Amino acid sequence: MSVQDVLDELDASRGAFYHYFDSKAALLDAVVERMVVSGIAAVAPIVSDPELPAADKLTRLFSGIAGWKAERKELMLALLRVWYSDDNALVRDKTRQRGMVHLAPLLATIVEQGQAEGAFSVNSPDAARVLVTLLQGAQDLAGELFFAREANAISFEAVEDSFAAYQEALERVLGVPTGSLTIIDRPTLQLWFG
Repeated sequence: MSVQDVLDELDASRGAFYHYFDSKAALLDAVVERMVVSGIAAVAPIVSDPELPAADKLTRLFSGIAGWKAERKELMLALLRVWYSDDNALVRDKTRQRGMVHLAPLLATIVEQGQAEGAFSVNSPDAARVLVTLLQGAQDLAGELFFAREANAISFEAVEDSFAAYQEALERVLGVPTGSLTIIDRPTLQLWFG
């Protein structure tokens, strides 16, 4: 899609576009920033709920993010196809950085609560950053798996196994028993990979 395509769709002038955005990449960057902020806002109430134990908050946070994406499936799929273009490497990196900035504080709050409850056995003060890095890796993997499933190159069971590995890694970082967290449930996997 060119800048002219955007202008034609919006019936806007080139000057108006460049008043707000330096480039097409800047537009995509702004769209992604808006999506990150919107997604985080949708799940932030989970973190502040005083009634929920930390492990439940974490599972609900993951399912809340998955639900938010599922509600925007068409947009997510369109973005996914653009996302892996070599031209968007810088945007991907910036998005990861923003994800860290926005998501790490939420996860840090949950980790601290889990430590106070005795539910999490975490020694590192950077555990939340490690969790975000794992989640970003799982998200990258999800894109690869989506395209592989679309091409019929892998089985649904292989997708499940891949996500199970990330879930196990998350559980190990938090020091919780295997199977005590769910980063993505089967219906959500079916929605994207079934």
